[in-house]
Amino acid sequence: MNRWVEAARPRTLPLAISSILLGNFLAFAQGTFHWAIAVLAVLTTLGLQILSNFANDLGDFTNGIDTQDRTVALRAVQTGKISQSEMQIAVRLSAGISFTLGIGLLFVGLQNESLQTWMGFLGLGIACIAAAIAYTVGKRPYGYMGLGDLSVFIFFGLVGTMGSYFLQTKSIPIHIAIPASGCGFLSVAVLNLNNLRDLDNDKRSGKFSIPVRIGKIFGFYYQKALLILGIICFAAYHFIALETASSTTSNLLVLLGYYPIIQLVRELNPEMTPAEIDPYLKKTALRTLFLILLFGISEIIQ
Repeated sequence: MNRWVEAARPRTLPLAISSILLGNFLAFAQGTFHWAIAVLAVLTTLGLQILSNFANDLGDFTNGIDTQDRTVALRAVQTGKISQSEMQIAVRLSAGISFTLGIGLLFVGLQNESLQTWMGFLGLGIACIAAAIAYTVGKRPYGYMGLGDLSVFIFFGLVGTMGSYFLQTKSIPIHIAIPASGCGFLSVAVLNLNNLRDLDNDKRSGKFSIPVRIGKIFGFYYQKALLILGIICFAAYHFIALETASSTTSNLLVLLGYYPIIQLVRELNPEMTPAEIDPYLKKTALRTLFLILLFGISEIIQ
């Protein structure tokens, strides 16, 4: 069982649910919230993230990315803890579980909605499953072309936040895109750290991530820009987009959430080795979740 827990990469799961929590917090602040929708949305997202992790493990090994040269954050198929055939079954099973949870979410969240809305969300769910698998699996994985950042921004930022908000409120005000983008930028920052850590191995293996394309130094500049843009988006929503004035307490809570992200901007530098970069993936994911929790609470108590 431990090998499967390891392959599921538990440290990626807090980031996966961040956008879902954000959308539900914003809906709760508007006075519309259903626990069943929130729980099913979280479970569906966790299923999709585990599916993505399994598919990534399988795809990177099959395509020759995870080789014996990889010495940091070793993968289950690469090390032989899980065979290719076992992981193929796990990918299919987790895809089926994610789809089933997603259907349950739609039945609960779209009970009185039109067929057009239902089909739109069904298509979106199928796209999420396809994106999770196609990132590294197949003949032309989009993650190897440097498109993973865009995918993460869309699905871990805009889709997760605005989709969960709609399921609760049946509306999507345009200003919700501002914090959704903030969550997206911080999520991309975690992916970029992953790519910075694996830069040398990816370059040798022909995986053209953003850091491979622009180099390590500019990759770290890009990293800092993502973190700063994330903070700017949350600050813009909190202080500009809202029609009502925020309380002093809510302002202080959000500021408390910004500080750990600012620390990351200061600490990360191009001189870091892959082993030194690796712990920052977990730090960035947890600090993103921390910011979103404080941001959500500040929205509720203002």
